[in-house]
Amino acid sequence: MKWITRERPKIDRIACPWLIRRFIDKDAEIIYVPFDQVKSGAVELNATPFDIPDVEFTHYGDECTFDYFIRKYELKDPALKTVSAIVRGADTDRHDIANQASGLWAISAGLSHNYQNDQELLEKGMMIYDALYSWAKHLQHEKHTENPIDHLLLDIYKKFLKQKSGSKKIPQWAQELKDIIQDQIDTNLSLSLKEISQNLDVHPTYLSREFSKYFNDLSFGDYIRKLRIEKAIALLKESNHSLSEIAYLTGFSDQSHFTRIFKKTTGKSPLSYKKSIGKK
Repeated sequence: MKWITRERPKIDRIACPWLIRRFIDKDAEIIYVPFDQVKSGAVELNATPFDIPDVEFTHYGDECTFDYFIRKYELKDPALKTVSAIVRGADTDRHDIANQASGLWAISAGLSHNYQNDQELLEKGMMIYDALYSWAKHLQHEKHTENPIDHLLLDIYKKFLKQKSGSKKIPQWAQELKDIIQDQIDTNLSLSLKEISQNLDVHPTYLSREFSKYFNDLSFGDYIRKLRIEKAIALLKESNHSLSEIAYLTGFSDQSHFTRIFKKTTGKSPLSYKKSIGKK
């Protein structure tokens, strides 16, 4: 069976092919093409499209395409349930869903950076998901160190707790962080707190905890979503892109996810907002 999706995969478009080949069809052919060629390619090649808007195998609500494959094919393996939460968290920037989600995102982003050929990227990604599945199946309760929290607390102490208590000055990392986000939000829609923490040489746990103090009482995820919505509003005003294209260009997993977050933020659906602009 042939399956087709958009090029330059990172999370869902590597995880789903792994799931297909390991649990559904071991001889499945996975095809990557530009976003605007997926549906026409599906017809031409008699392939099933996935992880794009308006097809069966896609995101539904808060779930990603990987979740739908598991539900569609009634896969009951408990280890797959664990993996699905990690994939969902990494693919939708909800790293709070599973502790391992940020790690999967980091590895996936690094693979995509290192391998420009999508089939070679898929080959390497298959090994990553084989390893993740083995961990979920056999090793979830294994620990690498006896007490990793001690190292985390020591790291935070060395970097921050030596500062004078009671100082109300905005820390340098917060000023630098705002600049980094503004510089990268237009080109790096998958910007993550862990990635930024490496640039700042600040532990991601500390950043996550302290972020809202200096960014309008918003969490990192809410702040990034706010900037994405602002970009979407600009595109609605200044371009003729479809809503699906705007969702894609602003880093949302699909149009339904984009619509839900847009309405939650602005009080209007993207379509209603676009119509209101036209009336002015």
